[in-house]
Amino acid sequence: MGDEQITTIGGCYACKRTFSFIPASVTTVTVDPETGLPPGMTVLGTSREPTPEALARSVKKPICPDCIDKAKAFLHPPAPQFDTWPRGNPHRD
Repeated sequence: MGDEQITTIGGCYACKRTFSFIPASVTTVTVDPETGLPPGMTVLGTSREPTPEALARSVKKPICPDCIDKAKAFLHPPAPQFDTWPRGNPHRD
């Protein structure tokens, strides 16, 4: 009985969709509830050294598997495929 893992329903931090997850195995991101951003991140997307207060009040927010897959695809995009230019008439001068 102690080995059972209880499924929880919650919202994804990234896309805000509701999904079910096991709290012990879900991917999470640490968020400062005062700013809504990870500690040390600015609203402009730059990083800075997080304050001890921001780290102390931070909570872990779950990320859904769809957002994880999208992040992985963004990290390793497929190589672009380019069409070749059509050759003109080869018998023309």
